[in-house]
Amino acid sequence: MTLLARPQPAHTTAASRKQALPAWPVTALLALYPLWWALGLGVLIFPIMAVPMLVLLLRRRAAGRPLLLPPGFGWWVLFLAAVLVSVVTLGVDPPGTVAEHASDRMLAVVYRLTLYVTMTVLLLYAGNLTALELPRRRLVKLLGWLFVVTVLGGLLGMVAGHFEFTSPVEWLLPPGVRGKGFVQSLVHPYAAQIMDIVGGEKPRPAAPWGYTNTWGNNFCLLAGWLVVAAWSSKKAGARLFAVLCLLVSIAPAVVSLNRGLWIGLGVLVLYVAFRYVLLGKVWILGAVAVATAGLVVALLASPLGDVVNARLDNGKSNGVRSFLIDRAMDGFAQSPVVGYGSTRNTIGGRNSIAVGESESCERCGNFTVGGNGQLWQLLFAHGAAGTLGYLGFFGYALWRFRRDRSAIGITASAAIVTSFSAMLWYNALATPLAFMVLAVALLWRNELEGDA
Repeated sequence: MTLLARPQPAHTTAASRKQALPAWPVTALLALYPLWWALGLGVLIFPIMAVPMLVLLLRRRAAGRPLLLPPGFGWWVLFLAAVLVSVVTLGVDPPGTVAEHASDRMLAVVYRLTLYVTMTVLLLYAGNLTALELPRRRLVKLLGWLFVVTVLGGLLGMVAGHFEFTSPVEWLLPPGVRGKGFVQSLVHPYAAQIMDIVGGEKPRPAAPWGYTNTWGNNFCLLAGWLVVAAWSSKKAGARLFAVLCLLVSIAPAVVSLNRGLWIGLGVLVLYVAFRYVLLGKVWILGAVAVATAGLVVALLASPLGDVVNARLDNGKSNGVRSFLIDRAMDGFAQSPVVGYGSTRNTIGGRNSIAVGESESCERCGNFTVGGNGQLWQLLFAHGAAGTLGYLGFFGYALWRFRRDRSAIGITASAAIVTSFSAMLWYNALATPLAFMVLAVALLWRNELEGDA
């Protein structure tokens, strides 16, 4: 693999044009995501955009320009291989899970594998773009823009939690298809998930990411990019906007009742502070202390504090999470190398096998083993091989680029560290994993372009 700084051509020739990679697939993917969500494409836009990305990469390779691979890419190849090999166990029914034929589980496997391949293409495409084709600062701005979109979606979920509409893509689907829950999660735009967490059904922000947990995961992964984009612009207006956006974001972050999000933000702040202290910028500790004190005062002086207390006093999901973690670890112990190829549904609930889903109680049983965190899904579905490959790739990126002291490098590393904590309760597909591989691509490009 090539890791040297890439020379930029002084003039454009027909051959160089064939070798060039246009930025529009990445730009359109990120900048227009609210449009894709409204059209009903949502996460489907990622595999759609991966097609022209792959074609352009292959065309450039055929024109004689080498395809660069990121450091540690072998770990990712190991992960993809484990995902493929684990398909052979799809027909196995672990104890305590609903018996199904392997073919009934194939749709979910194909969907998941397609997204993993899509993220591979996105990683390679974003990493092979040059500073002339897509400057890193522009990519950072696009990621910062998506944090703004996340905050706006959170505010929409707060003030209009029942807002939803039938998307154009949804209209095109046959009634029997578009009515399925999984299909609805892909093509039906809605502002929030209505859930009973702290007594009574209340909206929890989800737009435009489909699920409240995904919204919280992306909130943590994208927050740092807004700060980097604003401060790198050196414009007072941009910095003021970033500060106001961060202040406003507190409300939907609290109302989401998302404890994983709160923990993730704590991990993010502590990691960034740690990195800056290592650089001798001890003032960051004072800034964190002041910001923390301000946040505490704001919570105590507003109804948001009552929301936090109510969520901490109601841990309804704790028992289900513990139950599913136990099932995932039991499955891992029974098939430790390659796992079971996909998730499984439990027979009944955590208290009785006689309890199951029904129209009156959709969350009473038949829980998804591997659906409560990327780590548990990796262990259960793809065994030690898949887990090692996945963690090895992102872990190696952290180690390889540990000396990158730029704002982009620290923020990208912080996003990866935050994703490690999120693995305990969030699944990564699809948008969180996309933002993780883009963080790796930015670290990689910092090294390639020689100014990390």
